[in-house]
Amino acid sequence: MIKLLAIDLDGTLLNSAGKIPDQNRDAIKAAERAGVLVTIATGRRFRDARPVGLTLELNAPLITHNGALLKHADSLETVSADLLSPETSLEIIRVGKTYGGDALASVDPRREGTLYYDRLSDDNEPLLRYLQWAKTLHGDDAESSVIHVSNLEDEILKHDVIHISFSGPCDPMADMSTYLDADLGDSVTILTTIYPRRNFTLIDILPPNASKGSGVKRLAEMQGFDAGEVMTIGDNFNDIEMLEFAGTPVVMGNADPNLIENTEFYTTLSNDECGVAIAIDKFILE
Repeated sequence: MIKLLAIDLDGTLLNSAGKIPDQNRDAIKAAERAGVLVTIATGRRFRDARPVGLTLELNAPLITHNGALLKHADSLETVSADLLSPETSLEIIRVGKTYGGDALASVDPRREGTLYYDRLSDDNEPLLRYLQWAKTLHGDDAESSVIHVSNLEDEILKHDVIHISFSGPCDPMADMSTYLDADLGDSVTILTTIYPRRNFTLIDILPPNASKGSGVKRLAEMQGFDAGEVMTIGDNFNDIEMLEFAGTPVVMGNADPNLIENTEFYTTLSNDECGVAIAIDKFILE
């Protein structure tokens, strides 16, 4: 019997327009009425995932920052938070700036969370679009959500840091990722997402052992659930750990072919075909 359901956000719960289809929303409510604990497991920072959690009125803490932070959307109660040390954070930023990366630091995870940056390359269009999207998403709170500072190193020493990301052209970001991996080793988790057609790479640096899988496992253990009582749904490679942990792992029809072809995972329809609702109906409600 499934007791915990963790759903990825972008490309899974949300359709291509970034909206929650009514069919998905209704299926989640039906699962909760059936006694299932339902959460989101996302690489987004908490503040960017919170609006979805509030909209759905989920009965479980959100799993955000790729598993580094478990936090309730409504009460802002922090269930679990892993942090980057000040020394590690400073070294990450030093290396990143050496390679020309634009740094974003997510801080203050025990509150709503704030994003700091001190420089933004004119040619980094994906990052410019993200910052504009984040400001639009948070409306009246935009000024306290994303903040430009004169010196990022000075600012992060005043706060708890949970997540640092860099973005830029593929070649220097590849060199930076290699250097960070050699320099920091097991003291951090490094997740790299490459978009070769856009010549854009995103590097997320998180506390050690952070993953959606570790976040889902932590929440399950807190509730006294074993892996066989967990269902997860995802569409990308940062979902692999939570898919491998769950007794019922489901990948979306729009997922990477390598995930769909994995015979250990079930496959549902795409995010534009309400694949989440279909999976909930099949594995929970039926």
